[in-house]
Parts: sequence; structure tokens; C-alpha cells
Amino acid sequence: MLGRRLSAGGHQVTALVRREPGPGRIRWDPAGTGLDPAALRGVDAVVHLAGESIADGRWTESRKREILESRRTGTRLLAEAVGRAPEGPRTMISASAIGYYGDRGDELLSEASQPGKGFLPGVAVAWEEGLLPAKAAGARTASLRIGLLLTPEGGLLQRMLLPFRLGLGGPLGDGTQWMSWIAAEDLIAVFLHALTRDDIRGAVNAVGPEPVRNVDFTRALARVVHRPAVIPVPAFALRLAFGEMADEAILASARVTPAVLQATGFQFKHPSLKPALEHLLARPGT
Repeated sequence: MLGRRLSAGGHQVTALVRREPGPGRIRWDPAGTGLDPAALRGVDAVVHLAGESIADGRWTESRKREILESRRTGTRLLAEAVGRAPEGPRTMISASAIGYYGDRGDELLSEASQPGKGFLPGVAVAWEEGLLPAKAAGARTASLRIGLLLTPEGGLLQRMLLPFRLGLGGPLGDGTQWMSWIAAEDLIAVFLHALTRDDIRGAVNAVGPEPVRNVDFTRALARVVHRPAVIPVPAFALRLAFGEMADEAILASARVTPAVLQATGFQFKHPSLKPALEHLLARPGT
């Protein structure tokens, strides 16, 4: 989606791929040798999104290593290439996640907040530190701490749609945990904003301005799909099903504010949850 938006705006987009590259492609090895810095000659900016999904299967020790290294090693290798590239990128934007903050209850979290404790905060810290070689070489770097991405084409919302449409949805745990979300259309705009604003550096919370509690998210989704949402999923059941992931990624509370975006004039197209869900699910005025 981001590549299409950039191309539509007249930019030339080159993709980094792991297979044999075709036209408009550069081959790289994010788990080993990285890429030849010379391949980035003449490139204005690099956007790094790669990383193993945290939601594919239980967090065994080997799976956790894959999740961590896919972010730490890949980001570092790419940042090193950016830093050494002749006439190369002066900007590098990388994905990160609000998992950086951990489980923080009702605390209002800005980019200035300290990292939390646990596996996901450790992953996010390592992920963001991977940008240091590019920053040390003089490139402008930014880490977008992405919240719950709302899109019917993947992620949590897609997984929730079927049970909610069957009337089987409900709060997760006690439903009091904060969910900091962003519509996919706004996230693409955030990346474009970060690419084009020279004053954006460091951490950027890529979340909407109105976080909600899980119980309110549940009610909003249920209203949009015209179904009840009265079947809660107990915390113990989530822990049995998902193990450590349940507490860190499902039941954790992160009330995050997009302070940097607001300070730099970013305008959200979908700031409120229910209208955003109506737009995404094509149910206007529900």
C-alpha cells in the first residue's frame, strides 16, 4: 500500500527482496550478509517494515529468538548499508511497535515514556537500536511505534470479524485494558508524513488520538456488524491458548498518545473508532 501511494505521487520505488531480483528490485539477506551499500546509491530514503509476525503460533524460545532477530539483525544490517552507501539515503524510517511500552495500565504514554518490562519491550528496544549505524552516519532516522492496525485484510480485526458476525464476540479478559489503534489509511499517511518532514526524528507513536478500552472496542465492533457482544473470553482461557503472548500482546494495556504527530501537524482521517470501523467495513451511518 505504501509503495503504491509513493508511486502514485511520482516517486520511484525500489523493493528489497530475498529472491533473485527483477527490474526495480534489490536483493538482500536480512538474516546474514545484508546488502551491498553501493546498491543504495542515489536512493533518497529507506523504509524498513520487515519482521516475523508475533501472532503466528505460541512463543517458544526458538520462536522468540526468530521474532527478535528478524528485527534486530535485519534493521542493523540495513542501517549499516545506509550509513556506508555512497551518495546514499539521508533518511531511514523503520517500523517499531507500541509493545515498547509493555503493560502500563491507565498511564498515558508519549514518546518520552520509558520502555516497559517483558519480551515485547525488549524486542522493540533492540529494533529501534538497530537504526543507530544510520543515525551515526548522519542520516535522519525515525522509529514508528505502530499500534493496533485496523484493516479487514489482516491482523486482529480480520480474526475478530467472523466470531463477531456470528454473535460470538465479547471482551477479552476483564475488558479494561487500553487499545491504541490506527486505521490502515492513516498509517500509510503517517509513513508519508515521516518521510517528508525533516523535523521528525526518533520515536513516533503511530496511533490514533483516541485509544479505547477493550470493552468499548468490543461494543463498537458489535454495533457496526449488528450483532451482540456478550460472550467474554476469560483471561485464563487466553493464557491456555496463547501462553506468554496472552499477557504481553492481548491483555496488556497501553494507552498511547500520538504526541509527535500532533505536534507536527498531522491530520487523522479516522480519529474515532466507530466511524473508522464503519468506513473499513463499508457500513456508513451504522
